[in-house]
Amino acid sequence: MNRICELLGIEYPIISGGMVWCSGWKLAAAVSNAGGLGLIGAGSMHPENLEHHIRSCKAATNKPFGVNVPLLYPDIEQIMEIIMREQVPVVVTSAGSPKVWTAKLKATGCKVIHVVSSALFARKSQDAGVDAVVAEGFEAGGHNGREETTTLCLIPEVVDAVTIPVVAAGGIASGRAVAAALALGADGVQVGTRFALSEESSAHESFKAYCRESGEGGTMLSLKAVSPTRLLKNKFYQDVTAAEQRGASAEELRAILGRGRAKQGIFEGDLEEGELEIGQAASQIKHPETVAQIMDELVGGYQKALAALPAHL
Repeated sequence: MNRICELLGIEYPIISGGMVWCSGWKLAAAVSNAGGLGLIGAGSMHPENLEHHIRSCKAATNKPFGVNVPLLYPDIEQIMEIIMREQVPVVVTSAGSPKVWTAKLKATGCKVIHVVSSALFARKSQDAGVDAVVAEGFEAGGHNGREETTTLCLIPEVVDAVTIPVVAAGGIASGRAVAAALALGADGVQVGTRFALSEESSAHESFKAYCRESGEGGTMLSLKAVSPTRLLKNKFYQDVTAAEQRGASAEELRAILGRGRAKQGIFEGDLEEGELEIGQAASQIKHPETVAQIMDELVGGYQKALAALPAHL
């Protein structure tokens, strides 16, 4: 049996990304009900709001689901207390060291997965006791590893470095990409961008439409002096790029970024001044889709890709 499916109690080794302003309970429950593992993105939620989303997700699905938690979150103690009290089945941690919380979460019966961008951090995460790692390549949307390693190169490195299950992420938005990731040795995949643009995503419809119209090369890795972030090109991106080209300091870039820009762009639909975080795979997505349609294509496309391989050898 597939190790990720066995670990998480799911039908397909497909996890949705825990994306800020996109991954609410509706998206998480829809992915779980379709046989994958849906994640609630705690990174854009106050503690009481997260509690509401967890309870709403429980009411909408009897399947396993999880919460993505950036470990640098200012209310991390409250967030983890809620997760443990509500007995969330899976926690995917990111943006920090998993050492502090992994043992505490696992003591309550929670499965813990940590997001990494290198084989080095994958080994450290395994040593910290996590159940699996998500190895996320440079193609992914939002905050990225400073190594800028592509998924094609990262997955074999991480698979060879650890014995725990590895979930591939970054640029995976089709059944063909799922087949490629598993061929590289991954046990499962995490899909972000395609689910971020689904009908069940809580992102603004204007943001979704802009992403689908972005085209090849429509995103770039930006804000490298602060925290490397993949963004769609818009006025805010151009302002950041101009500042970087004139040698702006990290402090100046933080001042330009300000507060609430991701919410402004992704959730409120400000396509000019908002921070529009999305992955390179956005250019592959042309039409609105439900989660059920996406899951059908991911599974069907994977099977079709496998069937076609012998003809190429």
